Amino acid sequence: MLPPPKKILVIRFSSIGDLVLTSPVYRCLKAKYPNAEVHLTVKKKLSSVLQHNPYIDKIIPLENGLLALASKLRSERYDYVIDLHNNLRSAFLKVYLGVPSSSVKKMHWDKWRMVKWKKQIKVPHIVDRYLETGQELGLAYDGLGLDHFTDLEAQNWLQHEFLKHYNDNPFVVFSIGGQFATKRLPMDKWKQIAAKLDLPIHVIGGKEDMEMGQEIQQAFPEQVINWTGKLTINQSAELIKVASKVFTNDTGMMHIAAAYNKDIDVFWGNTVPGFGMYPFYPDTAPANAVNFEVLGLSCRPCSKIGFKSCPKGHFNCMKLQEVG
Repeated sequence: MLPPPKKILVIRFSSIGDLVLTSPVYRCLKAKYPNAEVHLTVKKKLSSVLQHNPYIDKIIPLENGLLALASKLRSERYDYVIDLHNNLRSAFLKVYLGVPSSSVKKMHWDKWRMVKWKKQIKVPHIVDRYLETGQELGLAYDGLGLDHFTDLEAQNWLQHEFLKHYNDNPFVVFSIGGQFATKRLPMDKWKQIAAKLDLPIHVIGGKEDMEMGQEIQQAFPEQVINWTGKLTINQSAELIKVASKVFTNDTGMMHIAAAYNKDIDVFWGNTVPGFGMYPFYPDTAPANAVNFEVLGLSCRPCSKIGFKSCPKGHFNCMKLQEVG
């Protein structure tokens, strides 16, 4: 084992869900080396996801190109680098910094076989693989699941604006967004779920989801509150924190919901839980996650990420979902 490090760099440039899934690494590093500095480098536009994590001492954003970032990082004089992204950019940084490092196992080959030949291969959860990347430092998992910390502005919004109008009455969240169309549950399915619920529904998503959010609200005007395009990531997280249950696609909000140990219904389209990115809960008293997926399709999974439209044209992985 290496000597106790005084300064550790973690590399993970994106995305929202992946960043939330790295959270046990920082907590466990601090437990193992309480006097060490833990730094993170991440895309600037996503720095808010982990900006308020108390186990991270400094965030150095990727904003003005890789060479500028490399120069900044070298001046920090790190003792060790934990690469949780493992791509060409992170490889360049590790060579440039020239200190001991380790890289996450991305298991591209196993996932490719699942996509190409539809083979059921056991891929360890990404959190387990993230933690394994710190094995040389003696990193050990504490069983506490994921973390997510929001900013004061988002917390004030929840207390002084949201709860002021909606009180503490139970409600559910619909997280309708998704980076790729093949990971998004269609409109008619959301309406089917809404029709079966007797609780208020708060719909969250980005600006690109506003039209869909408005349509759900118009279909159930007495039941649905549409927040799409209106909330920050952390405000959406605060909403999830106090929700009774979350209905979500395979997105970053799914992982934020797991960080708050929420009951979750997850709708899987072209991706599958077998890729190792399903909700990750603490070892003790975990919440309940139900995975909704259309089994037996010869075309699924068709990608480990997603597409703008169904490659086969039928989109049966979502259209045939039996929801609720």
